[in-house]
Amino acid sequence: MQQVDVLPPTPTTTRPANSTAADQSGGHRGAVDDGLLVRYRSAVGTERKRLKAEIVERHIGLVRFLVRRYAGKGESYDDLVQVGMLGLLGAIDRYEPDRGVRFASFARPSILGELKRHFRDKTWAARVPRRLQELSLSISTSEAELFQELGRSPTAREVAERLGVEEDDVLEANEAAGSYSAVSIDQPLNAGGGEAGSLADLIGDADPDIEKLENLTALEPALAELTSYDRRLLQMRFFRGMVQSDIAAELGVSQMQISRQLARILARLRGSVV
Repeated sequence: MQQVDVLPPTPTTTRPANSTAADQSGGHRGAVDDGLLVRYRSAVGTERKRLKAEIVERHIGLVRFLVRRYAGKGESYDDLVQVGMLGLLGAIDRYEPDRGVRFASFARPSILGELKRHFRDKTWAARVPRRLQELSLSISTSEAELFQELGRSPTAREVAERLGVEEDDVLEANEAAGSYSAVSIDQPLNAGGGEAGSLADLIGDADPDIEKLENLTALEPALAELTSYDRRLLQMRFFRGMVQSDIAAELGVSQMQISRQLARILARLRGSVV
């Protein structure tokens, strides 16, 4: 496992009780962090290294939060944090502040892409056609590029146009990558027979950069506007953990139809939080 050369101690700062609404939503903290990125771009020597270490320290909580999505995949948590750190460091070097995209939002796909690549490199060879492996890697790169250009997550069609492939090919590759589906942050846990909690409980207030609560709140109106069928699809896929083929069998439709419907729903939800 490649070791990351910048891995500061776990931040322990907790939001003060009298923090403002902007602070609690992550807005103020995000502005401060993005200001660090602006200074980092023009800094040199020791100052550049110091700023990079500070940026990493402020976002280690984001890395650890995203790593928890891959809990139970047979990998060491510490090793996965190292993998996620590679994605964070890459995002720091690629980030362009003048694009108008918050760094925490820009870094997420980079960190997740590194984690997905790690699992693909270890386990895909015997299970996924090489064509889909290569396409999925290209998709991850294109998604990161389009995210910065558009200021939002790109649709499958936009990624397909960028790569010069069919939209169905993008959906198929994404479904293959989705075999490592993220666990729900509200999924109950039971560590060593103690009280059951959830991943959300484990995150705590020490990770203000994640903006998790802000995004979940922002999603509520969009979720309310979905049809009962769309909400059922989301429940089956992300809360019951069903794969697309099982959903298709239960609903009596094709897997490709389910893939397209989920892509449509997720694109709508993403659009509601940008």
